[in-house]
Amino acid sequence: MSAAGGRTLGRSSFSRATSKLVASSSGSAGVKIGPNGASFVSSGIPDLDRILGGGFLLGSVVMIMEDTDAPHHLLLLRCFMSQGVVHKQPLLFSGAMKEPVLFLGTLPAPVSSSKEDGRHRAMGPAASSDGRANDEGLRIAWQYKKYFGDDKTSRAEHKDNKQEFSNDFDLRKPLERHLLNGQNIECVSTQDADTLSSLQDCCSAFVSKLPRKDGGSSTAGRIAIQSLCAPQCRYFEKDWDMVSFIRSLKAMVRSSNSVAVVTFPSTVLSNSFCKRWQHLADTLLSIKAIPDEDKDLAKLLTGYQDMVGFLHVHKVAQPNSQVPVILEASTLSLKLRKRRSLVLERLNQAPVDGSSGPSSAASSSCSSQGSQLDF
Repeated sequence: MSAAGGRTLGRSSFSRATSKLVASSSGSAGVKIGPNGASFVSSGIPDLDRILGGGFLLGSVVMIMEDTDAPHHLLLLRCFMSQGVVHKQPLLFSGAMKEPVLFLGTLPAPVSSSKEDGRHRAMGPAASSDGRANDEGLRIAWQYKKYFGDDKTSRAEHKDNKQEFSNDFDLRKPLERHLLNGQNIECVSTQDADTLSSLQDCCSAFVSKLPRKDGGSSTAGRIAIQSLCAPQCRYFEKDWDMVSFIRSLKAMVRSSNSVAVVTFPSTVLSNSFCKRWQHLADTLLSIKAIPDEDKDLAKLLTGYQDMVGFLHVHKVAQPNSQVPVILEASTLSLKLRKRRSLVLERLNQAPVDGSSGPSSAASSSCSSQGSQLDF
């Protein structure tokens, strides 16, 4: 373990003595080839990979709009970083904190392999979070497996494969320390930075080791930047400098074999600059917390008690194609399966009770009003 300093940004490294990043012997681990020759890395959430059409696109910038009421965006960021550590991919983390190395101690560990998790994943998003419904569904899936040799079920049950594309992560269990040691992990602090030039240099040096090779396998890298426009950073009021940095980051990532995930508190930006940030994102997501004891929302949605937040998909990267990505639903519920792993599900409207006469008409009229929730 070594540390390097002497810059405006505090920087520490978990990398070995070797300076070059060498691809693993098994090829490009953790990279999947999708339609039109596009390459994807997993977001660390299997449901999100499926919704986005394969995961996070290599060479793209993913931006996540934070919610001021709850830090649920950190769940997505931690899963993204943990997935890269599991696949032994180079990782660069930047945060508005004194010692960003400590953030690595909060990364979740992969869920231990089991047939139950594999069968649940094979059931897809229609599977319920209720235990009894799951048991019934698993029995049905097992019966169908006798007659149909579907590849999805067989692949999901082989959870012992270390090179699988996407893992479930246990948010209650930290990542084992030995997985962090000896890997190409760099941590950068932006809390005391006056400008973003040093962070830009770090990103440039990081992606320079990850050239894109056409037709050949190479190591994929991940850049994770937390709260880029945090008010505690000294460059906070330099709006154009931050926009210039995002443009530069987008150009660097586009020509490399890496992907960048940037979270930012949109409420601290002016409307005009917030729109600029959103426009620069290749994939744009936003997180919103569930209000406590919202009786109206509890009546409107089924499974409201199990939800911890909403995830809204504003934009999806679509490379090498002029066909727009059409999502089944743009707003999804964020749940914790067995209180440990993240699950994204479509919103289901609760049935309206028609036995109450005029009150039912009032409730139906309320549910038909304009809403940000997409069913």
